[in-house]
Amino acid sequence: MMSSSIDRLKQLKELLFIEREEDYRQYKEQFLRASIEQRKKNGVTWFPVKILSDELGYADYVHIELERTSELDMPHQFSAGKNVTLFSNKNPEDLKELTGTIKQSGKNKMKIILHTDELPDWCYEGRLGVNIQFDDNSYIEMQKALDEVIAAKHNRVAELREIIEGIESPTFEKIESDIVIPQLNFSQNNAVKHILSANDIAVVHGPPGTGKTTTIVQAIRLVLQTEKQVLVCAPTNTAVDLLTEKLIEQGINVLRVGHPARVSEDLLKTTIDGQVQNHSNYKDIKSLRRTAEEYFKMASKYKRVFGKEDAKQRALYYTEARNCIKESRLLEDYIVDSLFENAQVICCTPVTSTNKALSRKKFNTLFFDEASQALEAISWIPLLKCNRVIFSGDHFQLPPVVKSEKAKKGGLDKTMLDRCTQQKGISTLLNRQYRMHQHIMQFSNNYFYNNQLEADATVKNTLLSNHEEFEILNIPIELLDTAGCSFDELQNPETLSLSNKGEADIVFKHLDLLLQNYQYSGETTKIDIGIISPYKEQIELLKEKLLTVDVTSFAVNELTVKTIDGFQGEECDVIYISLVRSNPSSEIGFLSDIRRMNVALTRAKKKLVVVMDTATIGNHPFYKSFVEYCETNNFYKSAWEYSYQN
Repeated sequence: MMSSSIDRLKQLKELLFIEREEDYRQYKEQFLRASIEQRKKNGVTWFPVKILSDELGYADYVHIELERTSELDMPHQFSAGKNVTLFSNKNPEDLKELTGTIKQSGKNKMKIILHTDELPDWCYEGRLGVNIQFDDNSYIEMQKALDEVIAAKHNRVAELREIIEGIESPTFEKIESDIVIPQLNFSQNNAVKHILSANDIAVVHGPPGTGKTTTIVQAIRLVLQTEKQVLVCAPTNTAVDLLTEKLIEQGINVLRVGHPARVSEDLLKTTIDGQVQNHSNYKDIKSLRRTAEEYFKMASKYKRVFGKEDAKQRALYYTEARNCIKESRLLEDYIVDSLFENAQVICCTPVTSTNKALSRKKFNTLFFDEASQALEAISWIPLLKCNRVIFSGDHFQLPPVVKSEKAKKGGLDKTMLDRCTQQKGISTLLNRQYRMHQHIMQFSNNYFYNNQLEADATVKNTLLSNHEEFEILNIPIELLDTAGCSFDELQNPETLSLSNKGEADIVFKHLDLLLQNYQYSGETTKIDIGIISPYKEQIELLKEKLLTVDVTSFAVNELTVKTIDGFQGEECDVIYISLVRSNPSSEIGFLSDIRRMNVALTRAKKKLVVVMDTATIGNHPFYKSFVEYCETNNFYKSAWEYSYQN
């Protein structure tokens, strides 16, 4: 009986290997096919850069600080811990490269530890650049976790494996039914009771706007009354930051594990580095490091001198420097150990839970948020440290990113949350949403949630304006159909991503009209506006157009342009969605991922504007239903109405 779970996990390992190979293939293609300009746009290359300083550091590795000299402040994917390549393009036929690891990364500067003891001459000639290298770490940790789960016998890991497989049933304790948290509604209070009663696994199903984070934080607060410490994970740093923030607001002592480069600036004080720097002993660590630096500098003066006495003196300086570093590290380790010992909650991403300070720690409870976005293999990494797990998320929203079609067909994108929600009694639903107008909610409610959601009275009928003469402000949804407008999609031959100029124009024409009406209506409350699209190429086009638009004279708090994935967990008063696809063969590509579209359609609070070509997209059952929903409620309009407005 037990072999069925082990066989499936062995197959999961094979699928993970296929995914890793595809990921690496795409990485190589991104560098081989893409021009240097495109790689800069994608945030995987800085070029040109200049070296600001270099010094010989610990273990005789060269430490450099460099700065990019163009595309300043452009978003990038460089962060601490990632492996990079420093290169010179002086002679393309004879490419010069050095590998290294990012020590620290900012907007336009980074510090790199190069895997060499001196800078070669080519670093001072020609123009230098930096490329991101393929990062294998998460794959290595997932494979290690799966090996441990497969090998588990007669222990807690083996029990959890069989429960998740559905072979064994989870158990729940009877708890006091009079627990009521005043700030939570009925379904949220039920979810907290469900969590407290779970011995093995519980799932809180939190559809958009239902207060999932609020509920989880209150549950953590109550669990801490009987447990000294809990582990909290989420697959993205953004989700981990949000939970950290909310827990701190409750007065809970949180340690945010993760490199400062990946943590929001407001939360740096909660990180290991932040808390170490605020510790009373930190001044002693700084003093030891300064002394070590002085010894290294003195030693480096001898690096091109080969006399016996000079070599002896150089070795002596290195010994003193290393002794200072060793002492500072011992002191820092002592502080870090005390931080891990005293924190009530440790927050991190799953891979970061392999941090060496966590290697020997065990927890009773793991809270795993946004579990719908986490591969099963990655969920096992923190779960191996825990006796029970509380998953929260929405399996009708963003699935995990799987790049290999073969791995996806094999089921790699099926999460632990998916498995658990298929079992009776594990899942509890939050059914009251506090984000959006009832009509914005209702399509997803019909299609995904069996009409179980209800809009709270505080948001149910909230519009941009109730003045009848400003129709654009008092209709909660507009579907702008571009069928027949000849707004054809265009593919970028380098990135293979798609854009649609006609749709981008319509978005900004409609936005201009909306803002003018909002101003004329006399409404003064500042609004947040989001413009989203599934395609990165369209995002770039929309961002370019945004540069030509001045909204400072209108009551706009913030106007952001992001991909759908970038808007996960966020909300705006007004959301524009540009679906891009417009072709004679009705190809819609990954628009067929309706869970991703569910995310897009549920970001708006007061106004949702969807721009799409129904002739291309409307044949798909999901979009057909959405078009019918809009037609039934008089939300359908032809884009012709806006095409020729000046």
